[in-house]
Amino acid sequence: MDEQIRSILAQETTKTRKIQLLLLLGLTRRQVADLVTRGNCGWVYNVYKKMVSSGTFIPSQTTAVPTSVLNYSFNHRFGVEIEAYNCSRERLARELWDSGIQVSVEGYNHDARNHWKLVTDSSLEGRDTFELVSPILVGEEGLKELETVCWVLDACDVKVNESCGFHVHMDASDFSIETWKNLALSYKHIETLIDSFMPRSRRDNRYCKSLNALPEARIIRSATIHELQQVFGNNRYYKVNLEAYSRHRTVEFRQHSGTINFAKMEKWIRFINGLIIFARTGQLPNRTTLDRLPFLDEKQKLFFKLRTKKLAVAV
Repeated sequence: MDEQIRSILAQETTKTRKIQLLLLLGLTRRQVADLVTRGNCGWVYNVYKKMVSSGTFIPSQTTAVPTSVLNYSFNHRFGVEIEAYNCSRERLARELWDSGIQVSVEGYNHDARNHWKLVTDSSLEGRDTFELVSPILVGEEGLKELETVCWVLDACDVKVNESCGFHVHMDASDFSIETWKNLALSYKHIETLIDSFMPRSRRDNRYCKSLNALPEARIIRSATIHELQQVFGNNRYYKVNLEAYSRHRTVEFRQHSGTINFAKMEKWIRFINGLIIFARTGQLPNRTTLDRLPFLDEKQKLFFKLRTKKLAVAV
């Protein structure tokens, strides 16, 4: 793909022709503008509109942008909420401190901290339930800290059940409204795919509602994040929680099942990181398959394929 792009850019032809060829190759209008017109999206849009009207370009035929075009490195600011049971908060706090993780034991609250916190959550079932909430973590270093936390949870014989979830907040402070809409539409378009590698209990429940019923036309018409939140009924219990932006300037992903398994956490965090990076330039087509997701490498695709097979057998 990179070679094809370089070949088109090196051709002795007009910029309009280069725009046409790059659009047909599968690049987004923003990517083409950055490559050909020094960011002039209006020029690219006019070429795109003429191609559509003439029938030489059908938008629905475009597929996901190849991974090589975008940089999917993980350097995002993020936070996690781990819901679990079978260990007292006091004991877990001691073990975390002994492993170099700063943590406090608190009552239920939504306040941000610069350290981990152990809080109560009345929605959880089991003995010695708790929610472990991270401070702001950053990129690869943040994942390393999360891995240490998972070691401690495992050492303390922490358990999860169907009442538990693993929630991820991703920094959304610099999202444009187009990014927000692309993210919502992309998740909606591949929700069935995501459902396939999530347990049945996380496919549509009161705490992580499906996006399928949300009217796509209203999402597209939204001019501000506040209008888009209204499409979601200002309800934070969707698989993608936009209400988190009002309180934390984040977007929260609520669908993942409760887990203390670092591999599962890491793969999911990288998945949604890729989804966000892609949403900055476009949206995934409806019913995009796992093999066509541009932000997953082959190893990541294999992980989710095997996860899908395992859950299909469990049903």
